[in-house]
Amino acid sequence: MSNSRRAGWQLPPGVAPGTWEYVHSESIAKDYDRYFAGHALFALDRELLDRWFEPVATGDSVAQWTVVADLGCGTARGLETLLERGYHGLAVDLSGQMLEVVGEKRARLNWPVMRVRANLVELDGLRDQSLDHAICLFSTLGMVKTTAARRRMLEHVVRSLKPGGTLVVHVHNLWANLFFPGGWRWILGSGLRSLRDREHEWGDKVYAYRGLSRMFLHVFRRSEILKALREVGLAIDQVVPLDGHLSAPLTRPWWLGRLRASGWVIRARRPVNVD
Repeated sequence: MSNSRRAGWQLPPGVAPGTWEYVHSESIAKDYDRYFAGHALFALDRELLDRWFEPVATGDSVAQWTVVADLGCGTARGLETLLERGYHGLAVDLSGQMLEVVGEKRARLNWPVMRVRANLVELDGLRDQSLDHAICLFSTLGMVKTTAARRRMLEHVVRSLKPGGTLVVHVHNLWANLFFPGGWRWILGSGLRSLRDREHEWGDKVYAYRGLSRMFLHVFRRSEILKALREVGLAIDQVVPLDGHLSAPLTRPWWLGRLRASGWVIRARRPVNVD
């Protein structure tokens, strides 16, 4: 059996068959930056990170480092703006091919980045309170299969964050499918299937993507993602609903914003009074 194909029982926790194939695809990793060049969501992510993360003083001493983990980093595009602002990066991904690209960038651009190959559900190697901040962008949290696995991942994040540290996360909106052809049928069908199929949760999608036939993504309701973050002890600082083009905050969010938003970028914080 090839490394990119495994039976369900052989897969790591939270990893769907399509995701396993995705993280072992050399072609997707090598072409990732070109494929997404100019993508509106990357530009918006950069704008929000610039707004939420103040520049830090640079220094050689480890004690002076301010470390941001990019969880499911891909080619670490999310880290780029933070590295420019004086942060040190920890690039975490299950894909060795993606991390090779990060290594090439580190050598070329002299990035202060360490790489860790790990399943986001099994981040036991991160020390308690070792991270100043974390980001999980481009719907990466939705690539983790099952509510239980996503909770385990978020628990690791909270454990690893210093008190007062922030997590910035992006997810897609289940209800945005109402505005696509056949979307209401998919929403209804997914909900009904979740009642009879233990392996399926409302909002789970499997679809074709860049040569892969079984790509997995979970899309969220606003109440669902906020509950998931709060249940692990994170306090919500800001919720930014996104427009249908993923290029800007949603206009008039007070008007059916929970349905119209394509998704949300959320800033949450580990309270300072948590041991």
